[in-house]
Parts: sequence; C-alpha cells; structure tokens
Amino acid sequence: MTIFRSLTSRLRRSILLKFVAGVSLALIFSMPTLSQPPTRDKFLWPFSSTSPWNMPIGSGAVYIPANIQKAGSAGADLEYLFKLKEGDPWRDLYEPGTWEVGRCTGTKLVGIAPLPIPDDLIVPDATSWPYDTPNAASAFLMPDGKTLVQIGPLARCQEGGPLYGYHYSPDEDIYGDGLGGSHFGSGLSAIGGSIRKGELIGEQPIQHALKVVIWGEKYFYYSQDIPGKRWPASLADKNAPDQYHGKNPALVQGSLLAILPNVTEESLNLQTLPAKKLFHALQDYGTYVVDDAGWDCHYFGVEKGALEEFHDTYGYDFISTSGDFYEDFMKLFQALYIVDNNQSDNVGGGGTPRVALAPLIGN
Repeated sequence: MTIFRSLTSRLRRSILLKFVAGVSLALIFSMPTLSQPPTRDKFLWPFSSTSPWNMPIGSGAVYIPANIQKAGSAGADLEYLFKLKEGDPWRDLYEPGTWEVGRCTGTKLVGIAPLPIPDDLIVPDATSWPYDTPNAASAFLMPDGKTLVQIGPLARCQEGGPLYGYHYSPDEDIYGDGLGGSHFGSGLSAIGGSIRKGELIGEQPIQHALKVVIWGEKYFYYSQDIPGKRWPASLADKNAPDQYHGKNPALVQGSLLAILPNVTEESLNLQTLPAKKLFHALQDYGTYVVDDAGWDCHYFGVEKGALEEFHDTYGYDFISTSGDFYEDFMKLFQALYIVDNNQSDNVGGGGTPRVALAPLIGN
C-alpha cells in the first residue's frame, strides 16, 4: 500500500527510520511534508495531531462495503465557527423556541455564562419555504484561546439580540482530541472535520478527516446491541429506534468512511477539481458520519462562507442536483467504504498512516 503520496516524503521517511535512533514513530510521522507548514493555526486546523479529526487512515484499516447510493441532491451542512474577543457585548443563550421556524422565540435560559458576541453576528432562523431546518452546528473559541463553546442549532435573528441553541457540555479544549460537540445526532464536533474557507479552492490539499450527513432512515442501523452509534459518536438521534432502518450494522452515527487505497481519480472518472480535492481527503483521512440528513441528500460539513468562494472560483454551485460536480460528488459517496476497525485505541484502522501527521500547533 502506498503510504505517502510523494516520493520525497517516502525518501524522508526511509532516511529517518535508518538514521534517527531513539525517536518515536509518532514524532517521525509528525514531521511536516512539503505540502505542510512547520506549524499550524489552532483555529484553522484544530486539535492534537493524534485527534481522530487529524489522524490519517492506516495500513491496517479493514474496509467493508457501505453501499451508499446516489442521492437526489448534493448538499452542504453549514457550520458557524467564530473566534470571540474581549470587549464585545455579553449576550445570553436561550433554548430555541422550536426546531422549525421560530428558533429565535425561545424564553428558557441555557445554564451557561453569557458570551461576548459582536452585534452584527447573524445566523438565520429555519425557513418554511423552501423547507429548511439546518443543523447550524457552531463553535466559539473563547477569548482565553483554549475553550471551545459549542451550540446547535445556532440562531440569532436580529443584531444585538440574544443567541438561541442548545449548549454541548462539557466544553472542549482546542488543543485536545476534540471529539464532542454540537452535532447532536452523534454528539460529535462542530469544528473538527469541517471543510474550512479556502480548502476547496486553494492549492493545498485538505489535510484532515471530513464530516458527512446521510439519510438515517435509509442507511443507519439500530438494534438493542448496536443502538445507532459507534465510537467516536456518543449519541444517536432520540428517535433512532423508529427512525433508523438501515441493514448494515457497521453504518451508524460515528462510522468512519473512506475510499479504498487502490482507487484513483481516473478509475472514478472524476471531472472537477474540487471533487479531486475531496477524493484525496476521503482516501487519506476518511470522513465521519455526524448527523441524519432526514431526506434523500448527501452532505459534507462546510464552514459558512466556503460556498460563496467555491462559486466565485469555479462558476457553479456546491449544492446541486445535476451537472459535473454533482455527478462527481455522488461518485465519491458511492466509492466510500466503512473502516470497520476504527476505534479509540486504533484510530484510522492502525498500522502505518497513509500520510504524515499534522504539524504541531504554533499558537
């Protein structure tokens, strides 16, 4: 199996293994590749190098079919990611009035301290036409530069008003593993695995695991022994016993999906540049299932703002039901397999990582 995509990386690994004594493999694989900076920004590329969000697929990965079929729509599950600063007005958080239209009507305070929120921060309500009830998972990096407060579904309908949403507890440390968060279908992170602004359009590869949302009624399995989730997910939907009707016991909230190592851009006949970027991320790092789409649509978790720059760069929309990108998008999902031996002591399936670990956080 090919471990590193570039010959240079393979040569460097060989030299290190031959001549560096007493250095752990974890340190060796954390050495930056030619496509990596020597350090990374914690907000743009969060969590430890060995976090599941940053761990590559390993040579020991055991793949089994996911049998995900073509969906009617290609979607983006928008996530709202903010760095907060001292000096902005402190605003309370209320539980949403409803999951549907009227999220900003809630009156019950959530039991956390107010957050410093700029007045112009707006996150729209759900809509009735076209019907849209977004997960709106969000993460706020607090002014201490360490604490991540995660809320979902986030809404703020007027400038200077309060926030609405449920608080994920406990808060995460941006330097830690970063598993938990406000994707409340799975209990997984709102910021880990998110496709960030610049990642779909820049020259750099996407160097972390992704997040996907698929139709639970069609794909997610539920039984008393397998209650709709697996590590690293801590939750399944509350209505999972009646909601999940999938037949594959390995496909649940928290499943790690990846493209087989022998598959290529050419063998999938990918036509678009962004799909090729997604292909390499899915093959090298995989993607975690984090929520139920609720209908016949496949989603990637995408930072708010990335869709606009995607359209400006490529001239077509990420969210689509036809066209070359839509067709490529569906080829990627149909090519996904489940990494069935992904677990807390064997992240990515174990063995030698396909690519180098993330560099150290530099701030």
